[in-house]
Amino acid sequence: MKYVDGFVVAVPAKNKEAYREMAAKAAPLFKEFGATRVVECWADDVPDGKQTDFRMAVKAEEGEEIVFSWIEYPSKEIRDAANQKLMADPRMKEFGDSMPFDGKRMIYGGFAPLLDE
Repeated sequence: MKYVDGFVVAVPAKNKEAYREMAAKAAPLFKEFGATRVVECWADDVPDGKQTDFRMAVKAEEGEEIVFSWIEYPSKEIRDAANQKLMADPRMKEFGDSMPFDGKRMIYGGFAPLLDE
């Protein structure tokens, strides 16, 4: 069964192109280690909520936009192995040293699909 890692992060609007470039360089690494699909989405219609919303979830600040992303894997086992390999790969450290956003406010998690049509 497929497995999905999901992410939400606040990115300064001025860093949109830097984020896109970073994501374009990182996607092949995820695929090298087993991902079948990498999707990065820039906020287009993300309303402010009264109780909670995407912006609140990542403590977005003035001038930041929301990025919603997911990475698909064939299984949780392949995802777990991929994450171990990614964390040991020096190319990933390069991304960590130059992220165009505050990684401490990223929210993420692994998900088992309930419906996939």
